[in-house]
Amino acid sequence: MPVIFAERRNTGRLDLEAVELALRTALHTGGAAGLGALLRQQGPIPSSVPCRCGGQARYKDMRSKPLLTVLGRSEVLRAYYWCSRCCQGQFPTDTTGDIEGTEFSPGVRRMLALVGSECSSFERGRQQMELLADLEVTTKAVERVTEAIGDDIARCEQQTIQQAMQLELPVAVGQSTPVMYVQVDGTGVPMVPKEIEGRSGKGEDGRAHSREVKLGCVFTQTATDDQGRPVRDEDSTTYAGAIETAAQFSCRIYTEAHQRGWSRAQKKVMMGDGADWIWNLCQEQFPGAVQIVDLYHARQHLWDLGGKLHPHDETAKQRWVMTHQHLLENGEIEKLVTKLRTLSPANAELAAALRTEANYFERNAERMRYPEFRSQGLFVGSGVIEAGCKTLIGSRLKRSGMFWTLRGANAVIALRCSRYSRRFDDYWESRRR
Repeated sequence: MPVIFAERRNTGRLDLEAVELALRTALHTGGAAGLGALLRQQGPIPSSVPCRCGGQARYKDMRSKPLLTVLGRSEVLRAYYWCSRCCQGQFPTDTTGDIEGTEFSPGVRRMLALVGSECSSFERGRQQMELLADLEVTTKAVERVTEAIGDDIARCEQQTIQQAMQLELPVAVGQSTPVMYVQVDGTGVPMVPKEIEGRSGKGEDGRAHSREVKLGCVFTQTATDDQGRPVRDEDSTTYAGAIETAAQFSCRIYTEAHQRGWSRAQKKVMMGDGADWIWNLCQEQFPGAVQIVDLYHARQHLWDLGGKLHPHDETAKQRWVMTHQHLLENGEIEKLVTKLRTLSPANAELAAALRTEANYFERNAERMRYPEFRSQGLFVGSGVIEAGCKTLIGSRLKRSGMFWTLRGANAVIALRCSRYSRRFDDYWESRRR
């Protein structure tokens, strides 16, 4: 500060940014000193406290540890107790202050979790902490705290899922919803070698290089626009996802829909890309829901098939797709299947591809009655979950050079689902209770 004021006197100029940052550092230093005084345990100290083992832990002495707070580095001085029954020590004020087993205050851990889950990398999160909060932490600290908070959110989610499966969740109350949607999709996340060892995949070598994140979203629709097109209710979308089996994810997305009031929806809609596991999930958890295959995925099947039929003629490919796409758009799936089955190429591989696609459309025919769905004012495209896969998963977990452990990926996914579902503040508030 003296240097800044000296320059002002000598030159008449003021570097406002330098003044701001210098004052922030000074205020943080003073604040950390004041906070340190508050963190020294005062008043009468009990001679003993209850221990988790059922015995009594007796006071030994006062011990200090460093603590990084939102104001900077400080120190906490607190009473240490020892239980002779289980030979375990404890710091009761660490537990009540939510600093047990860590040298970061709750406020700093919250910051670390946010930058660790939202920034493009943990290193970028470290840089943001230094720039925006004037706090120096290591990249590894950002990673560890982010994973720890994400793990805890995932643990809380599992408790809720278990309650839902045992029908112990409270029944959602409130006004009924005209239309509620569940959309489901999957996207691959690159993993470290130990997480994909022995797993088959789509790579040229037949080995997996990623693990699939199963992601689902729930949202509501109350109205249509003046042209009869559906309008998603603002801020109604919530997310649930993890790298897990279809059976585990089935329980997860059921719980999410149940919490959102699925039972009170006047019309229930399940949307996906046609994968068998999605419709098996629907039959198990959402019987009676309107089932819709995403129109854009169905179109892509035709474009992929057109590319195989006319690999070297783009004009012929487009002509073939346009000739058949109107049948798909009009929900005339039986006619489309008939046309595909009448084709009999000499190439065995191409013939097999045609049979596969014909079976795909035939199997999902009732889920492709798009004119009927549109007449009911329903969405026919799963753009919401597609965007979720790109923004919630892709923008953080699928960047160049990234390789994840299963624990790390699921921790970040849990954190981001909580954030994008606007539940992170509620979770953090629950830690205080």
